[in-house]
Amino acid sequence: MNLEISLVIPVFNEEKNIEVLYTEICRTMAHMNKNNNFEIIFIDDGSHDNSFEVISELNRKDFRVKGLSLSRNFGHQSALSAGLEHTSGDIIIMLDGDLQHPPAVIAELYNKYLEGYDIVNTKRINKYNSIFKSFSSKYFYKILNSIAEIKIEENSSDFRLINKKVLNAFSSIKEKNRFIRGLIGYLGFKQTTIEYQASNRYAGESKYTLKKMFNLAINGITSFSAKPLRISLYAGLFLFILGTIYLIFALISHAKGQTMPGWTSLVLIIIFMGGLQLLGLGIIGEYIAQIFEEVKARPVYFLKNKTPALNLIYEELPNLQRTALCIDL
Repeated sequence: MNLEISLVIPVFNEEKNIEVLYTEICRTMAHMNKNNNFEIIFIDDGSHDNSFEVISELNRKDFRVKGLSLSRNFGHQSALSAGLEHTSGDIIIMLDGDLQHPPAVIAELYNKYLEGYDIVNTKRINKYNSIFKSFSSKYFYKILNSIAEIKIEENSSDFRLINKKVLNAFSSIKEKNRFIRGLIGYLGFKQTTIEYQASNRYAGESKYTLKKMFNLAINGITSFSAKPLRISLYAGLFLFILGTIYLIFALISHAKGQTMPGWTSLVLIIIFMGGLQLLGLGIIGEYIAQIFEEVKARPVYFLKNKTPALNLIYEELPNLQRTALCIDL
């Protein structure tokens, strides 16, 4: 029996959320009449708690649950990539493990797929974030969309549905520093977006620190646009022309004996020019760092452990497993 739906869920220190999320997914799938035609792939991204033990216990009780354990914390995008490489379904749905991506929305994603869409993205219409996080997210997408070749919906995330055709295209991309929502947009295909109400995190704290958000933003911008380099070039050219004009003016003033001591203006010019040069070097350095990482061609992740593979085909499973909707937790 071919699987229709694969659910890919990266987790990092989410031991208190996994069983609750599993139960919600089972209820949604039962409502969709997909009880035994799906798999749930949890990717433990180097958790320090008992996340993989919880996943392994679910695997022992329910053949539809599979687990991957990465050797360390490689990051959300790498964990997603690991899960995508181990899917068996014709449809792949990505969601987070903190229940802020409501499993009930899966039915809406699936209905859009039935309408003929290859990719169904999602957009949050409410947010449980700080003012700073909301502000930074909003303007990140504005900046990215203004300079990149792709367009990404504001308040979008990696909660989406893709079909096998899209997955095969995505698998041909060998980049190490991945911004998956950008790569999905870059692929093209027939896409649409649905809106959803984000839920509160069920348990624990957000693992997306300010540093991780900043790194993801930098990867997103540098992966899809060379305009920052060009902006640095244009700024340097403008200041060179401005400096040349000022030099001519200073020489004429000196020849007329009109020069005066200008300590303040000199210091300001030096500080401004030095800051601009460092900014330009920083932008160039970021692109060189990206090239450096790609040239090394290291794997995106290393697998430490995984749950046992199911050797029985569906028809050979005990009747209890074939008819169970959700195990009693």
